[in-house]
Amino acid sequence: MQNDSPIERAALAERAVRTRSIRRLWALPGTRLGVVSHPAMPLHRLILAWRYWWQAHLFDCIVDAQLRDPGQERAVLAQKMVRASLIRNGFRRTNSYYDDMAWWGLALQRGNDVFGTSVSIASIIRACRGAIRAEGVVPWRIGDDFLNAPANGPVAIMLARAGYRDEAARITDWIARNLMLGSGLVADGVVVSQEGARLDATVYTYCQGVVLGAELEVMGADSPRRIADLVSAIWRHLTDPDGVIAGQGGGDGGLFAGILARYLTLVANRFEDSDDTRQLAAHMVRSSAEAAWRNAVRNADGLPSFGPEWNQPAQTPGRSHWVTERDLSVQLSGWMLMEAAAALPA
Repeated sequence: MQNDSPIERAALAERAVRTRSIRRLWALPGTRLGVVSHPAMPLHRLILAWRYWWQAHLFDCIVDAQLRDPGQERAVLAQKMVRASLIRNGFRRTNSYYDDMAWWGLALQRGNDVFGTSVSIASIIRACRGAIRAEGVVPWRIGDDFLNAPANGPVAIMLARAGYRDEAARITDWIARNLMLGSGLVADGVVVSQEGARLDATVYTYCQGVVLGAELEVMGADSPRRIADLVSAIWRHLTDPDGVIAGQGGGDGGLFAGILARYLTLVANRFEDSDDTRQLAAHMVRSSAEAAWRNAVRNADGLPSFGPEWNQPAQTPGRSHWVTERDLSVQLSGWMLMEAAAALPA
């Protein structure tokens, strides 16, 4: 694909997702949600399957685009998504998964800041604070004994931004004590049972991202060291020799690398304790964006489709066969990456 500027690339990625994947909910006026595949299966086209947390990241990408290129039309779209997500979720903001709730809480917090709205996330805050266990963290979902980074990272970011910094700090301290591996990376979580605690040492890219984000928001005495060490570990273990972030397939995994890129960009833009750490974070985002853009394919509409592995050529999505490029998650991750690269300092 041609060598457009980071801002132009982000604009094209936005246009691709918005043109192909955003539709009314059940033909209801004043609503918009993301269709979770393109070309869409009938189940997806009717938004009968809708992936609650993917929609939060779609909303977040719209906020990113508004920061890049402000326009009233996006504010209207955001309002329609807020309305549609509430209807589709049974007229409530919460569900059974604390990570899902926190992702929507974060997206709506940012939306309120950028669009000047006042969408309440009180029910999400209340649900997450009420779920904090004696250990100081929340479980993955209601009634579960899996205490994991994918839930606690975004919960900590959301709570810190909402003014509950002490509770967020207890979460980051627990993660530092219980989930850090010898590699310097963050493990998935801990399963607690009567026999004790068992570590699930699986490594996901987005776990690293949300822990970076949580430490940035808390910024306790140990946060600068933790951030610097984690950025270095990500570079050593989760990128290729050029610094391109590894993908983790389609489905939910399609979002993981984009989430990491989002929080690496926050490190590059906000971390004040180490120039080397900021530069390394920015390098990983820029290298990933260059590779993803170079390996994207142009569809018949002339707009890009990204692959799940940014350092490999993407396939053209089609109706006759399923490739991960059909997943909205994969395309959102590419768009998120382009917005992250566009937000880096020149």
